[in-house]
Formats: sequence, structure tokens, C-alpha cells
Amino acid sequence: MAKNIQSRLDRFMNGLIRRNPDEHEFHQAVYEVAADVIPFIYQNPVYEGEMILERLTEPDRIIIFRVGWEDDHGNIRANRGYRVQNSNAIGPYKGGIRFHRDLTLSVMKFLAFEQTLKNSLTGLPMGGAKGGADFNPKDKSTREIMRFCQAFVSELYRHIGQFTDVPAGDIGVGAREVSYMFGQYKRLTNEFTGVMTGKGLAFGGSLIRTEATGYGCVYMMENMLDRIGEGLQGKTTVISGSGNVALHTAEKAIELGAKVVTLSDSSGFIFDPGGIDAEKLEYIKDLKNVKRGRILEYAQEYGIEYTAGKRPWSVACNLAFPCATQNEINGQDATTLVENGCIAVAEGANMPTDKHGCEVFLKAGILYAPSKAANAGGVAVSGLEMAQNSMRLAWSRENVDRRLREIIDKIHAQCVQYGTEGDFVNYHKGANIAGFIKVADAVMALGIM
Repeated sequence: MAKNIQSRLDRFMNGLIRRNPDEHEFHQAVYEVAADVIPFIYQNPVYEGEMILERLTEPDRIIIFRVGWEDDHGNIRANRGYRVQNSNAIGPYKGGIRFHRDLTLSVMKFLAFEQTLKNSLTGLPMGGAKGGADFNPKDKSTREIMRFCQAFVSELYRHIGQFTDVPAGDIGVGAREVSYMFGQYKRLTNEFTGVMTGKGLAFGGSLIRTEATGYGCVYMMENMLDRIGEGLQGKTTVISGSGNVALHTAEKAIELGAKVVTLSDSSGFIFDPGGIDAEKLEYIKDLKNVKRGRILEYAQEYGIEYTAGKRPWSVACNLAFPCATQNEINGQDATTLVENGCIAVAEGANMPTDKHGCEVFLKAGILYAPSKAANAGGVAVSGLEMAQNSMRLAWSRENVDRRLREIIDKIHAQCVQYGTEGDFVNYHKGANIAGFIKVADAVMALGIM
């Protein structure tokens, strides 16, 4: 049986790679799902022969377009825009927009595929998509960013809508950028609808949306620890990144009693052995969100250790939250974390652990929540924002936070249901199978399309 399963996995991956050459991030994301799902399909004949994975890994639609705009010096600039609409089997396409200079079609396809399963896990009626552009917002003025967002949406608006595809923010795209894009959409269509999430509170945004991905990641960690009779209180915690997800992961972890000792950016990481408290975290929020500074400045301000050009995985810890970017933890990093006493990892970024790192965590038997489960809080509250927009209501912070917790609790329960292997819960396997089942059932019910 094992030989037959491996043969089926090899045939599937060979076909995928042949059809999608040189798209390494996409290959990685699909393999990590297929390795868990193909054995499940083999044991559940209802899915055999329906070619569900082949259908889910061929996006419904890929839109690639030029974004022409003018910078502050009157120079004409051109970037490439993307929207990968992977599957709308369970609801309108839903997924963020990312602005990053190194963005490729492979990254877009991996993110859209992951988003499909992540949205399935939330239990909300949302399909999966992802979009973005190879635009670097870091060195641009506010006016340049506004003009780029307007130019981007001047093409994208043809392909989105509240019942079609509802984008949100992602790396390089926060409330400011979403607001510029929503304003341009409204201008072009003369409609005020819930076409985007992550909007400002003044015009249809939801409370907790900014915090949701980070908070949800900590709630997932809390669930995993609670199941083995542990908690966050007093746990030494390592976090990578210093963007929206990392900062709000740190905020919630500190609130629940964890001792957060690291944050990072693309230049290096800080190590504060005394712990980053609420006051210090506010300094970092101002540094990163207002002053657009580097994390090195925190080290200089508080006289603590800064390591240039490295990630924080060498720091001894109990808990780890990779919240920066894909493939930031490799096999050696994972081995170091385990050897230094790490008992649990919850992924705040999308696919931050590479194949070898995943294997290390699973072999070591630590608690390991993959991104499609651990960072689903952001899209969960985006779904709640869509609901509020549809009803023309605005829920309280407490109401949204309670609903977010309930969604994460249900995701954890699904992972336990499908990932339990004796006394061990393989959260990676559980998330993949649970996310797959709902989408697969919908795909089969809708017929061959």
C-alpha cells in the first residue's frame, strides 16, 4: 500500500512540475499538501478518480497585467501585476494583495493554493485567491504609493467584486494601500460595496482586522498548549519579523504572559533577554509603522544585542513564531530550535518553514501548527468584515475577538480530528486533510467544470 501511495504521489508531482516548470515555491506548497492528502484519498474511495488535487492545483484563472504609473520626478514606471483566482468552489475568491520587489508568479500561485485550504478551514464561505505586484513600497513617497495603487486597481477592478473576488492586504499592503485601492474602485464603478477588506474603520472596516493574524496565531498556540496541560505564561518566546503579524503576535503573547525576547527585520534581529514588554513594544510599533525605521534602532535605544544578517532561530526558547516570510526556517534552523528546547511552533507567515524544517519538527514530535491553520485569523476577520458590510453593521471589538477565538478553536479541533496519531497530534497533516475535505466535497458536488 505504501508503495502504491508513493507511486501516486510521484506521478502527481512529476505532472505538476512538468506543467509548471521553475515554480519552486508552488511545487513546495503543493507537495506539502499532497504528501498528506494522497494517502487520505487512497483510503477514501469517494475521492479516488475525481482528480481533485489536479483540479485544485490548476487555478481557475490567472490574470497578469502591466501597471503603468508616474513617480514624483515625472518618470514613467512600469510594474507587473497579478491576480491568481485559484478556486471559488466554496465562495467568492478571497485573498490578499502583496507588494514586493521579488514577487513572482510562482509565489502568487503557492499563496493562492494555500489560501484555498486556509479559507476552507475557517468554515466561512470563501474561495482562495492571491494578488500583487513586483512593486517595492519601501522607498516610495505617500503620493507615489497612492498613484501606484490607483493604477493597479484601474486594471484589477474588472476582475473583482463583492460576489466575485474580495481582495485584502498582505506584505507591503496595509490599511493605507487598501484604502487607496478601495477609493479607486469606488471611483471607477460608482459603487460602495464590500469589495475589499482591511478598510479603514470610517468606511466599512472591522475592528480587530489589523491585529487578527497575529492574535489568531497566538490563540492557535494557546489551544495546542492547553491540550497538553501547558500555557504561555512564562514561556520564552522567539518571534521573527516586525511587521503587522509579528507585532500583534508579540502583543497577544505578552498579554497572555509569554516572555518575548526577539523580533527582526530584513537586516537582522534583536535579542532582549529581559523580555520585550508592552512599553517597549509600543516603541517598536512607532519605529516601524510611523518612522519606518530599522529594528537596529531598538537595540541602540535599549542597549541590547543586535545580530546583523541573521534570523533569530539560534536563540534558546520554548515557543517560536516565524512571522516574516516564506522559507525562513530551514532544516538546520529547525534542528537548532528543537535542540535548544523549543516545544511548539506556530507559523504566522505563509509557509515560513521549508520541507526539511517541517520534517525535523514532525520527527521531533513537537507541537507544530502550519500557516494554513495558525495564520488563518486574518482571513477569518476579513470574512467577518464581509458579513458586517453585507448587513450594514459594525460589531464591537469584543464581539469580533470572540468570533475570531471561536473560529481558531474550530480550526484546532479539525486539526486534532484528522491529525491524531496515537498520543501525538500531527497538526500539519490534520490541517491539510481538513482543509481539503470541504473543498473536495464542493468540487465534486458542482460537477466537472
